[in-house]
Amino acid sequence: MKGCIRVIAMRLLIEALSAFAVPLLVAFVLIHGYKKGVKVYEVFVEGAAEGIKTSVRILPYLIAILMAIGIFRSSGAMDILLVLLRIPAGLLGIPAEVMPLVLIRPLSGSGALGVVSEIFATYGPDSFAGRVAGTMMGSTETIFYTTALYFGAVGIRDTRHVLPSALMADMAGVVASVVVCRLIFG
Repeated sequence: MKGCIRVIAMRLLIEALSAFAVPLLVAFVLIHGYKKGVKVYEVFVEGAAEGIKTSVRILPYLIAILMAIGIFRSSGAMDILLVLLRIPAGLLGIPAEVMPLVLIRPLSGSGALGVVSEIFATYGPDSFAGRVAGTMMGSTETIFYTTALYFGAVGIRDTRHVLPSALMADMAGVVASVVVCRLIFG
């Protein structure tokens, strides 16, 4: 009985902290800025103006990467790549059900979320494929999207070792997701 009450109390405490975390953080920043003599409103407006300029500057890169993703999926290239990667993925223990996620995650976060939703709807979130997909979403990154966006925003043309390193890290996240899910869920 005590354990149940303790769990309920802990849940209520976490919910209360969650409800007030953002407003308290905003209040802290405003009060701290005021105490330090910062013109908080003016600085906020300058930051917002700079954010709009940055948005306009990265818009072409964003459009280009979204078009490339659309072309990749619509052309059937993804389907061909899935067939070609079926055997190597099987050797690494990667379930065939999550291979579309492995391919789309480096390209698009929203596309990857759609693939995960399909996996959950088809196999269930508590299936091995569902657990691996959920773990992969948290263990990998939208490499091409972020690289194109961030480097494009600051005008870097030569990314040198970023892409190969990021792809290796992504593959490590994919394999680690499978290994961890096998160890924990069997």
